[in-house]
Amino acid sequence: MDELKPMDAEQLREYGHQMVDFIADYYKNIESFPVRSQVQPGYLRELLPDSAPVRPESLQDVLDDIQSKILPGVTHWQSPEFFAYFPSNSSIAGFLGEMLSAGINMVGFSWITSPAATELEMIVLDWLAKALKLPDQFLSTGQGGGVIQGTASEAVLVVLLAARDQVVRRVGKDATGRLVVYCSDQTHSALQKACKIHMSYSILELNILSSPIEYINIS
Repeated sequence: MDELKPMDAEQLREYGHQMVDFIADYYKNIESFPVRSQVQPGYLRELLPDSAPVRPESLQDVLDDIQSKILPGVTHWQSPEFFAYFPSNSSIAGFLGEMLSAGINMVGFSWITSPAATELEMIVLDWLAKALKLPDQFLSTGQGGGVIQGTASEAVLVVLLAARDQVVRRVGKDATGRLVVYCSDQTHSALQKACKIHMSYSILELNILSSPIEYINIS
């Protein structure tokens, strides 16, 4: 078997241009795709081999597979005709930022692992707090300061932890087992999942309240 070598800087330059062209064409033609995928469950297993390839394939072959096999199974969240769930979660400018972030590949779980990552996060979230006109206590220069979470569900879990700890500091640890979370029946399931994680440690109970029908029906 021929020696397998990692991609070098010049190959990255060549293939990077090819990948950017592919993504640019995708954004240019995104309105031509049906917003919701038209495939049936299990479609992809019929199109891909049972095991991983032994030898690498060319980038063009990979992009051809994405075009013919993956894109038909994509729900196009970035389409201007997508109106489900919540607004599109990316932008072309954001893609460039993600490319740079992936290239540098900083690990920021503490200040010393990448000081710029920690400090930039604090500064940008302070900008956001000021843009939203939040009180100064939300800023990192005070007792607050934000942290970027990976997903909305992850953020809900962190918020519950913060709320629980705030109450426990005020009323004491003996009250932990009596804490209750209230939400409406229209709340995203992420809250129920977060409460189940807390309930596994017997620290939170969930009480779901029915929403008045007049607040649900939209004429």
